[in-house]
Amino acid sequence: MTVVVISSYVFWIMAPKENRTVWRSTVILALAMMYLMWAITYLCQLHPLVEPRRSDMRPE
Repeated sequence: MTVVVISSYVFWIMAPKENRTVWRSTVILALAMMYLMWAITYLCQLHPLVEPRRSDMRPE
């Protein structure tokens, strides 16, 4: 999260002069969504909805 905040702040200052608002919005939104996607993927791997089952076991 700190990387996203720092990157957003740096780009906020160093954005190109023309279309500054569009560039800022695009970059900050993209960084936030990438972080959100990473967090969702990480949490889904920690707590899966479906448990894996072994198929090579004999039925009892």
